[in-house]
Amino acid sequence: MIRGISGGQKKRVTTGEMLTGPARALFMDEISTGLDSSSTFEIVKFMRQLVHVMSETVMISLLQPPPETYNLFDDIILLSEGYIVYHGPRENILEFFESAGFRCPDRKGVADFLQEVTSKKDQQQYWYLDQEQYHYVSVPDFAERFKSFHACQQMQKELQIPFEKSKTHPAALTTRKYGLSSWESLKAVMSREQLLMKRNSFIYIFKVTQLIILALMSMTVFLRIKMPHGQIADGTKFFGALTFGLITIMFNGFAELQLTIKKLPVFYKHRDFLFFPAWTLGVANIILKVPVSFVESAVWVVLTYYVMGFAPAAGRFFRQFIAFFATHQMAMALFRFLGAVLKTMVVANTFGMFVLLIIFIFGGFVIRRNDIRPWWIWGYWASPMMYSQNAISVNEFLASRWAIPNNDTTIDAPTVGKAILKSKGLFTGEWGFWLSIGALIGFIILFNMLYLWALTYLSPSSGSNALVSEGEDDVNEMALEGRRKDARRSKDEISQVVSSDPGTNGGTNTLAQSRVTLPFQPLALCFNHVNYYVDMPAEMKEQGFTESRLQLLSDISGTFRPGVLTALVGVSGAGKTTLMDVLAGRKTSGAIEGDITLSGYPKKQETFARISGYCEQTDIHSPNVTVFESITYSAWLRLSSDIDDGTKKMFVEEVMALVELDVLRDALVGLPGVSGLSTEQRKRLTIAVELVANPSIIFMDEPTSGLDARAAAIVMRTVRNTVNTGRTVVCTIHQPSIDIFESFDELLLLKRGGQVIYAGELGRHSHKLVEYFEAIPGVPKITEGYNPATWVLEVSSPLSEARLNMNFAEIYASSVLYRKNQEVIKELSIPRSDNQDLSFPTKYSQNFYGQCAANFWKQYRSYWKNPPYNAMRYLMTCLFGLVFGTVFWQKGKNMYGPLATLMLYLKIKVSG
Repeated sequence: MIRGISGGQKKRVTTGEMLTGPARALFMDEISTGLDSSSTFEIVKFMRQLVHVMSETVMISLLQPPPETYNLFDDIILLSEGYIVYHGPRENILEFFESAGFRCPDRKGVADFLQEVTSKKDQQQYWYLDQEQYHYVSVPDFAERFKSFHACQQMQKELQIPFEKSKTHPAALTTRKYGLSSWESLKAVMSREQLLMKRNSFIYIFKVTQLIILALMSMTVFLRIKMPHGQIADGTKFFGALTFGLITIMFNGFAELQLTIKKLPVFYKHRDFLFFPAWTLGVANIILKVPVSFVESAVWVVLTYYVMGFAPAAGRFFRQFIAFFATHQMAMALFRFLGAVLKTMVVANTFGMFVLLIIFIFGGFVIRRNDIRPWWIWGYWASPMMYSQNAISVNEFLASRWAIPNNDTTIDAPTVGKAILKSKGLFTGEWGFWLSIGALIGFIILFNMLYLWALTYLSPSSGSNALVSEGEDDVNEMALEGRRKDARRSKDEISQVVSSDPGTNGGTNTLAQSRVTLPFQPLALCFNHVNYYVDMPAEMKEQGFTESRLQLLSDISGTFRPGVLTALVGVSGAGKTTLMDVLAGRKTSGAIEGDITLSGYPKKQETFARISGYCEQTDIHSPNVTVFESITYSAWLRLSSDIDDGTKKMFVEEVMALVELDVLRDALVGLPGVSGLSTEQRKRLTIAVELVANPSIIFMDEPTSGLDARAAAIVMRTVRNTVNTGRTVVCTIHQPSIDIFESFDELLLLKRGGQVIYAGELGRHSHKLVEYFEAIPGVPKITEGYNPATWVLEVSSPLSEARLNMNFAEIYASSVLYRKNQEVIKELSIPRSDNQDLSFPTKYSQNFYGQCAANFWKQYRSYWKNPPYNAMRYLMTCLFGLVFGTVFWQKGKNMYGPLATLMLYLKIKVSG
């Protein structure tokens, strides 16, 4: 991973990338994912100004929009199960649902209400007609009811009015496909590709270093003093040395395959949005890789040519360089073409290696032209490597030192050099060199033209399929939750679990703890005056920064306690994930300062990793195992070997019930957005995989990011269940709704620059947080019904600090709350008499054999549940076998038998 901007900042870069163009109709899909609510509000506010001032058309889809952001919109489209439930002015949407018998309660975001009121599980809690009995209103019923609503009828009247072309001007229409001319586009793309090559210079330095090492190795094997010449038998060593160099040069371009595939997602976006013509990227890559081929070919030829004892004439030296340069260019063009066509590394490695195998077999070294069967002779003439082999061989063996009369009567050739070439089935005249160079140039042109064609006309890989998450489809709901006694939760139950009173959650839930099969030791994590530095990026040094280090976290102190759910909140780039990574011991670079203790003892990473869990923002799971198998695998490797299998199984079942995955135990995990579990279900699986390790402390990085309000509530219910077992849980959170934000017990609030501006309890309805900031002179009061999370991010933003001329970090550092927190840290940093420092007899929970057994068990089930992969392996193995069998038909008894065996081994390696 390359260190860079945060996820929220990347999302803003994506938005800014589209806003910089001349587009007047913008369609923006979930632009707030990963952003804090304050940043989302500012972005949508700016978009509103574009609409009203510049008369632009903007359509935005959002997940969990906070109330103040929701109120910025003019019109609302409510979609559910493929139906348009409402489309019209924002002011009339609550009126529409009230006419159907549903009302949005106080301290409930309207957007959250709209997402839940169409759900069969959550609808009943919003029924307000006490004189009438509640009846479920389905989504089609809502859609049908909307047709008679006055907002829909008004919209229908507007649509019936024809558009007046007289109101438009021809100058308003775009007459050019691209913003720049072809030449300007090429210069811009080439400048960007040159910058990317500069920043990826490690790859090219590594490739040159690899060439130097291989050259040194080959020079010791084919040393000049051990390479006699003048006899036909001597040609075998020279032929082998030439072939080794050819293979090295050709396959050194293999990195182009991965580089091309990695560029495709960004390229497809830019191409489809008409940033530039597709051919400009291809031409830029082709031109910029010419110096790479020049350098790598020159390094190999300069180091090896005279040391290996090739023909000493200067002309022969430069001709070998030309041959290797053309070969390298051909290889890079081939790999670029394969990457652009095959698009993914898995497919490229499968089918691409088959193409390379054909090229290598018929390259002139493995099997001679005269020994190739008639049905395969086309492969010989179509192999680019054959022409490279001919070029370097003709260049060497037609030199004057090989012009010795041939005394071998079995080969009809006048000189030893031509006899060697003829015995290998190669060209025997000087014309063969230039013919081969011409053929290589032809292949370069062909592959590059095909590469440009693929970039221009091929579409991206098939997109994600829509998934129906749990509870959104009645049929799926019945299938998935048939074992539940009650599929619907009442409003009181949800309020009790999700929006519970923070005052009641400060300690361990005894009821939840009594259900725990395996005991664990509750631990408090304290950190005092923590600072984190990284090396100053080169780009910032170029901008005038003189410091050698960049500080990402500045004097952060706080505590995470058992049975307390702590929220880590801040604007994008404030250092939330960085702080969690530092505390969890996941930072392997940079300098960390400060004290970090675990129940009074200094934190030791080798033991801390055994009692902690970390739920990453990206849910990474093996796709071809079930939910039960994923959790069982984690329990097998991470629980102590002293625990018997029966207890482990009971604990796995308990964890699945805790995170409400027991009804999905036999469901395949699948690929995100393609198959298997929905996003919300994958989040819960991530929590379960960590929870089954029986940790005392769990870190969760944005567990609700990318979820709608209802799915986020399900995940937070899981998080609350985890806290109620007495564990220490810390979550970074973005754009929390009022319900979700107030389900936390404590808050650690960071400002940009990695500084603490609040650490303490939230209180009921966040009153302690609100009272703290409202007590600061100049801070505006929170309005009734406003989301406290959004409000506190707005009043503490850099813009607000500049306007108020104050530093909230300094205010907090001099506050009574800070001194109180320091006393708590001091108290918890002293070990209790009944606590002992953590220690484990072994580094891992399982011994080597237990780890092997667990991995074998998982891999066996992964392969068993992946028939397409296994079928492809069998198909490719049969295909390779068919190729080898027909190429080396009855060739095992002659001198090429060992080579055939060698190639068989290569085939087995490729198949595996």
